[in-house]
Amino acid sequence: MGLYILDGKTPVPCFDITQWGSLSKNDKLVGLYKFGEVVVSTVFLGMDHSFNGGTPVLFETMIFGGEYDQFQERYCTWDEAEEGHKVACELVSKIAIDREKKLDDLGI
Repeated sequence: MGLYILDGKTPVPCFDITQWGSLSKNDKLVGLYKFGEVVVSTVFLGMDHSFNGGTPVLFETMIFGGEYDQFQERYCTWDEAEEGHKVACELVSKIAIDREKKLDDLGI
């Protein structure tokens, strides 16, 4: 597994473990969305998760809480990660809106 850092939004190989280890949470954050108790987080992993060669897989979206708890998708580029984050946020929002409508219809 190769190590990477970001040059802006572009991943570049990193051969210095100290430099790689100095990345802060803010350096890795692509997106963070909180809807009540549900959190959608998209981050730069800094380590290739492709496991079989080919294009490095360096970004991950996860949902914590709610109906899609532990949902996970991984991506190769920042742009793919941003789009994946948006899709996961829409999924969480739609479920919350649908739930609110159903409760409202029931008068709760």
